[in-house]
Amino acid sequence: MSSTPQPVASNFIRNIIDADLASGKHASIVTRFPPEPNGYLHIGHAKSICLNFGLALDYKGRCNLRFDDTNPEKESEEYARSIQEDVQWLGFQWHGQVRWASDYFEQLYEYAIDLIRQGKAYVEDLSAEQMREYRGTLTQAGRNSPYRERPVEENLDLFTRMRNGEFADGSKVLRAKIDMASPNINLRDPAIYRIRRAHHIRTGDKWCIYPMYDYTHCISDALEGITHSICTLEFEDHRPLYDWVLDNLTAPCHPQQIEFSRLELHYTITSKRKLLQLVNEKHVSGWDDPRMPTISGMRRRGYTPEGIREFARRIGVSKSDNSVDMAVMEGAIREDLEARVPRVMAVVNPLRVTITNFDGAQAREADFHPNHPEFGKRVVPLGKELFIEADDFAELPPAGWKRLTPGGEVRLRHSYVMRCDEAVKDATGKVVELRCSIDHDTLGKNPEGRKVKGVIHFLSCAHALPAEMRLYDRLFTVPEPDAGRDVDFCTHLNPTSFTLVQGWVESCVKDAAPETRYQFERLGYFCADRREHQAGGKLVFNRTVTLKDSWAKEHN
Repeated sequence: MSSTPQPVASNFIRNIIDADLASGKHASIVTRFPPEPNGYLHIGHAKSICLNFGLALDYKGRCNLRFDDTNPEKESEEYARSIQEDVQWLGFQWHGQVRWASDYFEQLYEYAIDLIRQGKAYVEDLSAEQMREYRGTLTQAGRNSPYRERPVEENLDLFTRMRNGEFADGSKVLRAKIDMASPNINLRDPAIYRIRRAHHIRTGDKWCIYPMYDYTHCISDALEGITHSICTLEFEDHRPLYDWVLDNLTAPCHPQQIEFSRLELHYTITSKRKLLQLVNEKHVSGWDDPRMPTISGMRRRGYTPEGIREFARRIGVSKSDNSVDMAVMEGAIREDLEARVPRVMAVVNPLRVTITNFDGAQAREADFHPNHPEFGKRVVPLGKELFIEADDFAELPPAGWKRLTPGGEVRLRHSYVMRCDEAVKDATGKVVELRCSIDHDTLGKNPEGRKVKGVIHFLSCAHALPAEMRLYDRLFTVPEPDAGRDVDFCTHLNPTSFTLVQGWVESCVKDAAPETRYQFERLGYFCADRREHQAGGKLVFNRTVTLKDSWAKEHN
């Protein structure tokens, strides 16, 4: 469990809650997070989790986790388990037991009976296509169904027989009787029950009729005593139906639905259907692929719960457009990791260096973090043969070059000043080795009579450990990959979003557990893969984020 979440920043929802508490409308608040277990949670859900659970923490109230399990064909235990794990990993804990809409199926059925008895619901025999035709359009009122005035007793009989399985799937629905001429299409006699013979992950084959989301959700909120039912703006037009259902039933309370803008994060997508498509078409390795915007993907990549919560705090809560650049997310993660993780050296594109005057050279201790002595120290080994980054050497250096060149000097990080005396090439002219010498009088101090500006990292070949490095970048090449209706979003997939390299790391990380995070100096932040990394065995590191935001510079 990560550290305690920070209080939720001020926003219009907090203002509503403050007023409700001040007026005595509520003595305390109860919120809920109500996902459907039909996929893995993504960054948009993380924003909602931080809001609902954060408000409950801040106001010393309660937040329920309730699964909306009313669509049995698309739901699974795997998804339900992953959602619970994600919520807890983000640093939150729901009140009491996990709740399910299916806990209330019997009560929901009885409430439907009550609506029928009041003459406010009826069994419909029109086909789905006919219902669409009768519903009208945004500019044209709907028409009453020929079955709308069925007698109450006939509706009660038909609804009972629907539950008993006497009718075929899709042949009948139960509709609320509201107003077919309403300018809000959601109020044009919406379906509240449909016949569907599908095995349910919790109730098995007990039911062959299932309640619709709009009907289920408001009643579930009321049964749980929710005070503020917070959802995204696409449900704003559904609020009159939410209120109608509760106004026409003897529900224990009437929660207030409040809508806020959903998160649109650039260079990714947050549609469960499209994320599933990425998985099914194997554009990614799974729901927890580190390029995915899922919470499990971000966790595997090395994002921290604290960094994600800070991101949610920074983007805020409002009703206005919440389109956010990926750099904001990466900045929050980068800042959190900067103070949180130890620093070690690694090489991803090795060039071999032979030190010709190695005799008498000494290793040196170094801090794991310059600002956190409590992280401890380790010995940085030095050997006759080293690995440096190939990018740190240039035969013909550009202007302002501060790294290694023929005849030039650099400081080896935590070690000596080193001069390149010779570049050894293969038959194709490629530099394959450098022969260098060290200034033995520069361990822990500057050379006399000259300045050495460049510092490069290195590894002793004899001590370095091989490690699989997975270099991840943004999944898409454009900010809004699913903006064009006529273009498949997959055409915008970034072909270089994943690069696999065989690198080397300091031996001090040998026993690092999965999910251990490091800054690999000058390369970026990395995390031991939670699936495939083996402490003391195969080392697998995922690049979480680079040290600086270079995307805009490289792609403009």
